[in-house]
Amino acid sequence: MAQAIVKRLAAKKVVDIRDETAARAAVRHVLVDDFVAEERLDADARRLLLEHAKAIKESAADYRRLLGKVKEKLARDRGFTL
Repeated sequence: MAQAIVKRLAAKKVVDIRDETAARAAVRHVLVDDFVAEERLDADARRLLLEHAKAIKESAADYRRLLGKVKEKLARDRGFTL
């Protein structure tokens, strides 16, 4: 994936890539950091919903919909784009 991103950026002349290996490593690093942040966000959203599981169950709310809304709010609060 990193290689495809680097090639696309170079082809569109968005960036001037002097060291393709370093560019791929940098893109890979950003992707991994983003993935880890999203996983943490998902875990935090699930934890928050579990804390309120009884109320959610009693209200017949849709868990998946609530999970999505909680993730969106946490992402907004953290400046993270899903």
